[in-house]
Amino acid sequence: MDIRVDDLQGDEVIALLREHKADLAQHSPPESCHALDLDGLRAVDVTFWSVWDGGTLLGCGALKQLDATHGEIKSMRTVSRHVRKGVAARLMRHILQEARGRQYRRLSLETGSMEVFEPARALYERFGFEPCGPFADYVEDPYSMFMTIAL
Repeated sequence: MDIRVDDLQGDEVIALLREHKADLAQHSPPESCHALDLDGLRAVDVTFWSVWDGGTLLGCGALKQLDATHGEIKSMRTVSRHVRKGVAARLMRHILQEARGRQYRRLSLETGSMEVFEPARALYERFGFEPCGPFADYVEDPYSMFMTIAL
């Protein structure tokens, strides 16, 4: 798997992100969908990666800097035909390594609280993330679960 910084210009990556947002919208009301749009993912405080196997897109994910010591994982998504092949785990290891390299002391994320998000929560738990309260600009929300890990 080749993980590379992505400029969010490719059609495949854009389609995957649109699928991601559409899928989230099926499970949460608009005010509870916190996925960044393309402009948000292109912001200077966000690094976005795509995961490839040759010319085949496998997934994507991003790291947003909240402050000098705290980062947030954004837009983790695996292409549906590549789910359960280790794509998300490989990308998670990459993001954790990057966060440690930036000397962050904490890495956090927001994910859905519904059953459909259980595989994602299980992945995060396997990497040591634990439930926490809202961080950054988030507020308590029955559709959200917040998780964090000390680095």
